[in-house]
Amino acid sequence: MNSINRRSVLLAGLGAAGSGLLAACSNDPSDSPALLSPSGSQVARTEKKRTSTGRVHRLSLTAAPTTLDLGGGITAKSWAFSGQAPGKEIRISAGDTLAAELSNQLPGQTTTSLHWHGIALRSDMDGVPPLTQTGVRAGSTFTYRFIADAPGTYFFHPHVGVQLDRGLYAPLIVEDPREPLAYDDEWVVVLDDWLDGVTGTPEEAFAEVRQGMGGMDMGGSGVASAASGSAGSSGHDMGHIGGMDMSGSGMDAMTASPSASSGDGMSMKFMLMGATSELLGGDAGDVKYPYHLVNGQVPTAPAVYTGRPGKRVRLRIINAGGDTAYRVALGGHKLTITHTDGFPVEHQQVDALLIGMGERYDVLVTLADGVFPLVALAEGKNTSGMALVRTGSGSAPKPTVRPAELDGRIVTASRLRTSDDVRLDEKKADRVHRIELTGSMAKYDWAINGRRYDMADPTANRLLVEEGQRVRLDFVNTSDMWHPMHLHGHTYQLGSTGPRKDTTIVLPKQKVSVVFDADNPGQWMLHCHNAYHGEAGMMALVAYGA
Repeated sequence: MNSINRRSVLLAGLGAAGSGLLAACSNDPSDSPALLSPSGSQVARTEKKRTSTGRVHRLSLTAAPTTLDLGGGITAKSWAFSGQAPGKEIRISAGDTLAAELSNQLPGQTTTSLHWHGIALRSDMDGVPPLTQTGVRAGSTFTYRFIADAPGTYFFHPHVGVQLDRGLYAPLIVEDPREPLAYDDEWVVVLDDWLDGVTGTPEEAFAEVRQGMGGMDMGGSGVASAASGSAGSSGHDMGHIGGMDMSGSGMDAMTASPSASSGDGMSMKFMLMGATSELLGGDAGDVKYPYHLVNGQVPTAPAVYTGRPGKRVRLRIINAGGDTAYRVALGGHKLTITHTDGFPVEHQQVDALLIGMGERYDVLVTLADGVFPLVALAEGKNTSGMALVRTGSGSAPKPTVRPAELDGRIVTASRLRTSDDVRLDEKKADRVHRIELTGSMAKYDWAINGRRYDMADPTANRLLVEEGQRVRLDFVNTSDMWHPMHLHGHTYQLGSTGPRKDTTIVLPKQKVSVVFDADNPGQWMLHCHNAYHGEAGMMALVAYGA
């Protein structure tokens, strides 16, 4: 039984939303402290303290099968909201209450949910079955209601299995009523790696990659034994295997071929090998995607932003992908980074930026006269997505264009400084947790502190905190692959002066320390936002004690 079906069986037995789990959280085993209920009195008390405008935005979101038009005659059978991906943007003001009714019209017994990525909301609205709610069953509805009191660029997506890698996502923009930035227009840019309904489904991709690389026969060339012997210690960095240079046409063929298979019949339809990136510290990704989309469109039929020369535009860039980091640049322009993950930073001008899955960046750009490519290079994967900015006459660049800016000055989050008005006060940590990121491609045993998370036991693999504490998380990546680590319900700060974020890239063999204040009681997931790593088990629970 695959993880989706196993989870559906579990959820079906929980009864009313959250009831079984809430009892579990309130009656923890005697050798561990009791945990707060995601909908308990402390959660309600914190919600009442949030600054509220009193305005309520009501909307309906219907998750259903659809055929998506990716442009250029390319279609994909997937799941989406109201037949489009990305879904329709939601835009509210800080302090507004969002009341969003999710209607699940997905096939069979498919359960789903909505996670409001980056929002510090009440725990029982976080959308993580079975931890904070029962999954929304097919044919049923569930209303998410919460105050969004922090302005910024966010998005929402399911938190069940690998549904993240389908079309069920959309931007959520929380506007600042006291916006300090001056600009003429906005453009929300959503990046995504796409395979659903083209080469298969995310569930099929996960079923393949979770088997790992150990013992795979790559056609009897000797690669299998080399891969099996090296992958356990070095992920699946296949640049050099057994003394063979795999960076040329041989590896390109293995990466591109949809029909490669192992000796025991295992398909190589989805597994990506040979993708490497210096920016990501080596291995770039696990999964082959036929398309990389910008605002739901392929590069041969790109989305177009039309503006006027000299105008200043705010780009809100969201990486909604499952397995791909993007290097983003606008040909012929400089980008000024103003925010990351919704929070302001000291402005920096760059040629390009690197954005991992789940991250968001806001940048300002002053438009030149002409037609310019906004390119999202799939980092380490030798392919890209593209949209166009048109302010004047001229022909569109080729879909494979690579602006010089992609190889210019690139600033990652570790080199940004938080804005003074959102910087955390210096304070000694009351609690420190070591978050060791473990696993390899050999067994696909991605985990935290050597333990795979199991949704069937949602309060296991816990990291205890108490309300009011200053908490430090030390991400120690002992694996040979990068991981974008996402914390629900909070924003943390990188070091003492780094940016405030909820998702940050942790490179192989590196340590990243972050701090946050435990000011949002409840139960919260901490996980790798690579959809396949998270589903394989690279998750933990940040649990508030009662």
